[in-house]
Amino acid sequence: MPLMARRPWLVIALWLALLASAAPLLGQVASHLSSGGFQAPNSAAAAADATVSHLTQPSAVPTTLVTGLSQSSIQRIARAAGMPQAWLHRIGPRSFVLVPGQSQAAATRFRRLAAQAKAGETAVNGQSIGHAVSQQAIGAFSSSTVVAVPALLILLLLVFGAVLPALLPLITAGAGTLLTLAIVALVERYVPLSVYLLQIVTFLALGVGVDYALFVATRFRSHVEAGHPVEEAVSLAMRTSGRSVLFSGLAVALAVAALIIGGTDYWRGMAIGGGVAVGSVLLVTHTLLPALLRVMGKRVSVGRIAFAMPEWRLWRILAHWATSRPRLALALGLLVLAVPAIAAPALRAGMPANLAAMLPTGAPLARAQAVEQQVQGAGHIAPFVVALALQPDVTTAAAWTIVSDVTGQLQALSGVAQVTSPSGSATPELLAASAAQPKSPLRAFISGPHGVDLFVTSKSGPDSAATAGLLSRMQHQLSRVKGAKATIGGQVAAMQEFQSFLVSRLPAMAGAVVLIALLVLWLATGSLLQAALGVALNALVTAATAGVLVTVIVRGAFGVTPEPLNLAVAPIVFVLLFGLSMDYQVILLHRIQERLGHGDEPRHAARHAVGTTGGMITGAGLIMVAVVAALVVSPFEILQTLAIGLVSAVLLDTLVVRTFIVPALVTLLGRHAFWPRRHGVLPALGGGD
Repeated sequence: MPLMARRPWLVIALWLALLASAAPLLGQVASHLSSGGFQAPNSAAAAADATVSHLTQPSAVPTTLVTGLSQSSIQRIARAAGMPQAWLHRIGPRSFVLVPGQSQAAATRFRRLAAQAKAGETAVNGQSIGHAVSQQAIGAFSSSTVVAVPALLILLLLVFGAVLPALLPLITAGAGTLLTLAIVALVERYVPLSVYLLQIVTFLALGVGVDYALFVATRFRSHVEAGHPVEEAVSLAMRTSGRSVLFSGLAVALAVAALIIGGTDYWRGMAIGGGVAVGSVLLVTHTLLPALLRVMGKRVSVGRIAFAMPEWRLWRILAHWATSRPRLALALGLLVLAVPAIAAPALRAGMPANLAAMLPTGAPLARAQAVEQQVQGAGHIAPFVVALALQPDVTTAAAWTIVSDVTGQLQALSGVAQVTSPSGSATPELLAASAAQPKSPLRAFISGPHGVDLFVTSKSGPDSAATAGLLSRMQHQLSRVKGAKATIGGQVAAMQEFQSFLVSRLPAMAGAVVLIALLVLWLATGSLLQAALGVALNALVTAATAGVLVTVIVRGAFGVTPEPLNLAVAPIVFVLLFGLSMDYQVILLHRIQERLGHGDEPRHAARHAVGTTGGMITGAGLIMVAVVAALVVSPFEILQTLAIGLVSAVLLDTLVVRTFIVPALVTLLGRHAFWPRRHGVLPALGGGD
């Protein structure tokens, strides 16, 4: 019997102390999270952007969101400041956008008078929009939790079939989630973590925490009801379901850890956060849960209800049908997966360069930026930075001749709205003389003794295909410049580099996940054949899920606005799909192996396993669906996509693969089903179902 069951109150007391010490960290969990991290290592765009910090920036009034004043007050302040009211654009009852014209002095007076009138002012720029994204994510975390917990309580009651023990999975999952968030709060002080991590790791911890506790507690109850002493029932549950859960958690944790191959701060944070979430849940499941089961004892069936999902005859009927007509069941299951998979080849993915696109369309800053684009041009919000590393010194006429030539070449490109450059203001000789002056106005362009920055504004918006085309033409044109090395920066260039870098890493990420799944299934079952079949079935579910995402996200089914799949979430969907599928695969295969160890034929072992675990596995899948589906209320497309993908994957996996395909394959393969071993590494235990 494990130590946790021998000294349960000591274990519970230690956990209470640990959670009490971790609780204060929850208030700090979002304090260091970032909306960034989407930068390729050794990025040329980042190097170009870094040169801008060396420029002497002119003091100009930025586009500003002004809130808290009525229209009459705004008009009065504008008149007092001598500022044209046409610079003000109303976006709400007490919200206005200031898009200043040439008279910066009037705009400055207006802002000063508005501040005196207690108006709220927010500069419309990347920093403020990034902060808004972080705040929206934190708010969405709270609202998603409110949606998830009641659904969990109802499903736990339905799946567990007893009132009192139905709280056990929620308690252990809650402990694992609290510990996860506390560790994240500590880690984020030293490692850059994404704000999107908050919801993903929380619902990962909550979902797998409930599932794992459900598997172990259900097995414990079956042993107690079979007449085993409580201490022995705890030991048997941990040796069977506890062991299956350990392999499942290992699969999920390693699959998520494979995200670190993405090679950027964003993916590194996701890998760390996911690993922490699953590790915390496994710690709770193998320490606190056995102690709670020992204390609950025979009260594990208190408040039992008659309509519990595992008691439904449906699972035995489906198991009998799938093992009696295995070829038909296999064909039906494969057909269900093949239909959505037909759309998978049309999958398109990309990264939005406009950070405001991650905000809800009605968010004040998103609307303010849209007004700025209408007034100043769609490309104004994301200009390209052209960093020139000149061979001659900037105090020579030769340098400014090169700058003038480059400016002319850029202005001649189609799709360019404006090139901000000093080259047309004077002759190269005068510019060279001015550059030698310490307080020269050219310091707004000079980034070093041999460096000059130019700024190119596109006619189209940052996420437009036309802007991507312009970037390609600029790269081609600048590669032929003589006397200087040109590097292009800006948000559009940075996102394109990030996207290209990630695409180059995707094969390695996919290969690592497949290898992890293969090894974990092999270790868990002792069967190379079942490991290979598990990977193949996961690949089919992946293709079907990709097809669902194409239909809903890319093609815009069910009223969804069509758009490419976000590359920041697509790998997460498929990595979690592989990891979570191992949960149900290991649980089902271990139960089949137990029956084989008792001497059952493969057909009867598969029939018994699906008949007894079908309700639990399907219920666990529905619990995961309820947890993840709560992300649909998130205002972020990246999290909505995650929800749609994982919900589709879990439903296909539990309702199709585990219910029909796996028992059919075991039946058809017969004594070779677990080649090279007839039954796996689990011992044949007494006191089964």
